[in-house]
Amino acid sequence: MNPLFRIILKLLSSPKINMQEDYVLVRKVQQLFSSKPKKGYRVLDKKIYSKDRSHDIPVRIFYPKEPLNEDVLVFFHGGGWVIGDIDTYTPACINMADLTGRVVYSVDYRLAPEHPYPSGLEDCYRVAETLMTHLELAGLMEASQITLIGDSAGGNLVAAVSLMLRDRGKTVPAKQVLLYPVTYWDHTENSPFESIRTNGYEYGLTAKKVQEYMEMYEPDLTNRKNPYISPLMAEDLTQQPKTLVITAEFDPLRDEGEMYGIALKEAGNDVVIQRIGGTVHGFINYPKIVVPVTAAYQAINNFLNA
Repeated sequence: MNPLFRIILKLLSSPKINMQEDYVLVRKVQQLFSSKPKKGYRVLDKKIYSKDRSHDIPVRIFYPKEPLNEDVLVFFHGGGWVIGDIDTYTPACINMADLTGRVVYSVDYRLAPEHPYPSGLEDCYRVAETLMTHLELAGLMEASQITLIGDSAGGNLVAAVSLMLRDRGKTVPAKQVLLYPVTYWDHTENSPFESIRTNGYEYGLTAKKVQEYMEMYEPDLTNRKNPYISPLMAEDLTQQPKTLVITAEFDPLRDEGEMYGIALKEAGNDVVIQRIGGTVHGFINYPKIVVPVTAAYQAINNFLNA
């Protein structure tokens, strides 16, 4: 790993950073450095009504420079359910559209702690269910043309939406892509996963931050074991989409992400698990030419085109 980058990661890992106190400031900094879509770029902003019509759910649509496939990706961003939005993830979604040749629908779900569980999940469910039911909205012929994809907390939301669609008797997506997802409720020293202890202190995203995010998303400890928050706790993982799980070598969430892939496979699902070496949590936001991003998109395209 680049020595300068390693120093930056250590600074970002400072235990003095308390997400429960600093999340508003972090959001402002993210907005300051986020890039709006360039004029004339291939994006379109739309809204989908919530089921009870109490609010709109913004959706930004990204079109690839060179369309290679009529299928679409529905993307849920990361940020611990607390930070991040469609502006901060615009560069990543532009890369996603261009590197897959597919249209990307990025969902601006409600954030905790102002809107704790299940607000963000219900927004993501609403968009996925609406697009899969009303195929004409995305110009599709079949629901199987929709793949759910998300990173970090967004990967958690993808897994939860797929479980929820099955449990509510709806059509389940044919495929899902989980990028270094949160799948378990405990990120303290008591975690059963070794990567929490080996990677949880000096690689940017710390175990402490993950625990703070989780507590803002769902303050009630008992309910954090709900499968829609901790998919690994689900007693039934059958009838789930074909799944690609991508993890990062130096990520505290590495082991729980891979364990979720193993659990899905043991339940009879078709699963591919790929660990990207030499990188850390959140790498999908890096420039598209860096090695971890090119390696991840090679795996994603192999999975989507199979």
